[in-house]
Amino acid sequence: MFEQVKHNLETIDGVSIFPILSLLIFFLFFVGLGIWVFSYKKERIDELSQMPLNDNKIV
Repeated sequence: MFEQVKHNLETIDGVSIFPILSLLIFFLFFVGLGIWVFSYKKERIDELSQMPLNDNKIV
């Protein structure tokens, strides 16, 4: 089965760019996620972490 897929992929022009694009998208997503996490304000993180412990129900 792999031979059929391999043969079909080899016949497509420019197919070698797809693994590079996939790796680039994967890398940029996690770098962006890391930047977002490390730039988050500590006060907001503390506020969100206390939400399950509060007895005030907001409807």
